Amino acid sequence: MSQQVKDIEPVVDMMHAKPEKQHRWLERLVGDWTYETDAPAQEGKPAAKVRGTERVRSIGSLWIQAEGQGEMPGGDGPATSVMTLGYDTLRKRFVGSWVGSMMTTQWVYDGELDAEERVLTLNSEGPSVSGDGTMSKYQDVIEIKSNDVRTLTGQTLLPDGSWKPFMTVEYRRKK
Repeated sequence: MSQQVKDIEPVVDMMHAKPEKQHRWLERLVGDWTYETDAPAQEGKPAAKVRGTERVRSIGSLWIQAEGQGEMPGGDGPATSVMTLGYDTLRKRFVGSWVGSMMTTQWVYDGELDAEERVLTLNSEGPSVSGDGTMSKYQDVIEIKSNDVRTLTGQTLLPDGSWKPFMTVEYRRKK
């Protein structure tokens, strides 16, 4: 066997990945969903419910892609978001990203599933909400409540080491 063939064998093996337990967990998210969250009051605008839809599809049973459509809090127009999630078998970590039409930051995820396999915690880093140009640590926490209900809670790390939730979105599977 030539050296060139030996050098490419690991690449060929990576291209024949088989879904593992963690990939099957992600498949629980596949489907069409509605979502609702509370938008806090803003200057000159009352608190309100924000609603939308999300379509989650499987990519080769190894990845999921979630595309959300809804309204911006405060009725400031439409919002679109795209999330990708997978499980990196080499790193033994959930990985992915999130982008939205309302900001220029790409959120890159690195996460893990809890022992009960109900809660996926996705760690990320992004601009501080203080607006001072510094970076902060964040988490998006996906919790499976049932086959048809899940939540996503966004939280930020405070200086004292505790996590402060700033939003919780409830998703319900469309029937």
